[in-house]
Amino acid sequence: MLCLVYILVFPFGKTRAQQHNIPVVVITDLYHPYQDPGDNMDLIMGFGLPDVDLKAVLLDITDAFRKDTADHPTLWKDPRGPREAGIIPVEQLNYIFNKKIPYAIGPLSMMKSEEDKMEYLPDYEQTAISLFIRILTECEEPVEILSFGSARILAVAYNRNPDLLKKKIGKIHLSAGTASRNHQLGSDPGANAIPGGEWNVALDVFAFTRILKSNLPVAIYPCAGKDGGFIKDQHNTYWRLPDMEFTKQMDPRLRQYLDFAFNRKLQYDFLRAMDAAYPVNINVDQYPKPFHVWESAIWLKATQREIVCTPGGEYFLIKEGNVREGDRIIKNELRYCNLTEIRDDGRFQFSYTDKPSDKEIYYRPDPEENEKAFQKVIPSIYISISPSH
Repeated sequence: MLCLVYILVFPFGKTRAQQHNIPVVVITDLYHPYQDPGDNMDLIMGFGLPDVDLKAVLLDITDAFRKDTADHPTLWKDPRGPREAGIIPVEQLNYIFNKKIPYAIGPLSMMKSEEDKMEYLPDYEQTAISLFIRILTECEEPVEILSFGSARILAVAYNRNPDLLKKKIGKIHLSAGTASRNHQLGSDPGANAIPGGEWNVALDVFAFTRILKSNLPVAIYPCAGKDGGFIKDQHNTYWRLPDMEFTKQMDPRLRQYLDFAFNRKLQYDFLRAMDAAYPVNINVDQYPKPFHVWESAIWLKATQREIVCTPGGEYFLIKEGNVREGDRIIKNELRYCNLTEIRDDGRFQFSYTDKPSDKEIYYRPDPEENEKAFQKVIPSIYISISPSH
């Protein structure tokens, strides 16, 4: 554990002042109360990883899921509403980490075409696009974009200012889509029935196909494989945590944050509730179990981290290029690819290429070992994060 903490805090063997911080913008369909609790969980990395310079959190919200019962035309009629954009969890993390990370809300409705600039929307729904363009304009180096949700904010910003996005984006890490050869349908009838075979695509098909057809550097991390989003596949990112017992070892304030999210709390003093002295009866047995995860591979690749297995069979997290003799890398690769077909429903086909390409696709040769390694190192990341450092 001490070795792991050292790697996380001093990822290049340098002091915090000397290390290079990676500029990151997170686009997330984060709600409160939650829809996918993983959105609340993984955002801790953006605030807490010491080599991440989080520029903004852009809230990618769909109006259908703000209602008591969702009325999205193709997705689950979620009866667990109402919910609202994740303003509360972002403010809570700002409070815990003593930061002022800006956030804004994007368009609440789907694009009407791939070329839609959505300039007809109310100003409030334009704020995420405006903030995104401002950050790219002001940032002196390319920015890593981590997209968890629809690609709507990205697509609309691209339609408005394609040259800026091409110049200032290092890579779009796009968590969406189905990796299924020859559009083969699998064992999940729900996934088979929705556009693209996957939730994030179905949120806004025009947005997804617009980004895939663009000249932007895009790494695709499919959430789903042939058999849907809840079955591990060599090209999708899904894995499971059997339980949330490890949260008992996390920083007390981050435990408060997760408890607030996972128990879908609604109270006026949502910031004071983050204080370690605030009386909370935390019971992890009430948390989602198993905990479904899709985001981890994106955070590792975007922040230049690798998982290695020691000769003794232990899994550790390191920075890329710091593999010691005898250690074996647990491959989480991005492979150059050509998108050979992009269908109107959001399904796509790809082929590997040895030549540099502006499109890449995620690949893990052994999904079972990948999950086993993630079950060790991802909890260790959260345990190591301390807002006071």
